[in-house]
Amino acid sequence: MTDHLPGYMAEYVRASLSGTDRSPCSSPSSSPSPSGTDRPYIVFSDVDETLITVKSMFDFLHYQLVRRHGAAGEEEYGRIAAVIGRRAADGAPRSDINRFYYSHYAGESVEAITRLADDWFTERTASTRGFYIDSTRRALGEHRAAGAPVVLVSGSFPPLLEPLAREIGAETVLCTRPLTEDGRYTGEVAAPVIGEGKRAAVLAHLAARPAVDPRDCFAYGDHLSDLPMLELVGHPVAVGEDPELRAHLAARRPETTATR
Repeated sequence: MTDHLPGYMAEYVRASLSGTDRSPCSSPSSSPSPSGTDRPYIVFSDVDETLITVKSMFDFLHYQLVRRHGAAGEEEYGRIAAVIGRRAADGAPRSDINRFYYSHYAGESVEAITRLADDWFTERTASTRGFYIDSTRRALGEHRAAGAPVVLVSGSFPPLLEPLAREIGAETVLCTRPLTEDGRYTGEVAAPVIGEGKRAAVLAHLAARPAVDPRDCFAYGDHLSDLPMLELVGHPVAVGEDPELRAHLAARRPETTATR
């Protein structure tokens, strides 16, 4: 079940699914539940650079600006990216940057952006450059095969995430949702689902499902900003090489650190 996964991730998922901490030479249990029982559990996953190789919001922004406006769109993307880069360097909260990003959609038609997003997703998934992080996608697929629902948690927005959710079989998307009026984006958002916003979204999702014990649940993330979500579950998995995230999870439980 986990032979295709990177070392730490494979060993951790094997141990978690069997409900025990196993040494590398031990054989995994065939139990579909992390506790070795039939208790239900949920799998939460970040998206950008955890499940897919790109930062969806920025990749799409570049795609749609250039497609619609050519060289002028390229210049506009460069301007927006430079402002965001400066704000990030100055220590602006990621939630503020998330809001700033969506302000650029003010007045845009929801229908038009959704069509462009569908085209973006079709082109990216057809590309040979590698859109998915295979180890994460396969791990999520194995959880689904074991009967667990997969929930995507992201600061990106529905036009980009819903096609992805359909393709991998995710049950729900918890994400930043831009506000709309008369079929157009207002440039405002309800609540950025990033950092502490991820914690709030996951907590609300769990609160509505009292039969699910968070200690049985999994979460996948690649960045320190995913920590508020990862801390809520019994089985957090770090994807990639973020040293701060790996250190936090290693301090909590060494085998939660994974690589891709």
